[in-house]
Amino acid sequence: MKIEEEIKQSAFKDVYQKAYINVVYTSNWLDQRQATLFKPFGVTLPQYNVLRILRGQYPTPATVNLLIDRMLDKTSNASRIVDKLEAKELVTRKQCPTDRRTVDILITEKGLNLLQEMDSLGDGGLIGLKSLTPEEAEQLSSLLDKIRS
Repeated sequence: MKIEEEIKQSAFKDVYQKAYINVVYTSNWLDQRQATLFKPFGVTLPQYNVLRILRGQYPTPATVNLLIDRMLDKTSNASRIVDKLEAKELVTRKQCPTDRRTVDILITEKGLNLLQEMDSLGDGGLIGLKSLTPEEAEQLSSLLDKIRS
């Protein structure tokens, strides 16, 4: 469905405003679809993101600063997300033996198992993007990279 129909607005200031609104709207649309997929697993999008980062680091622990650097949503409160994941026993926190000011965060076996179960969603997290050809997906990615440049 076209953005005009989605938000019931027929006129835009210019093509740039229309593109901006479309990017923001589509980003939120994708987030909502993913959140619906993740709800049965009891994790939020930022928690899933942190778990994936930790799985990529495994068995090497991560720090909160590393998580912040790698998170998709830079506005998320990484410390609070780790608190919630620790309460669910999906991660552990321990003081770093070589630097007492640093806390090491490590994904647990339970966290790894949860991600493996969530991997069974297959391309479910790619809702909407699979309607693009590989060439269109590459073009979209290149255009988004260009916007951020």
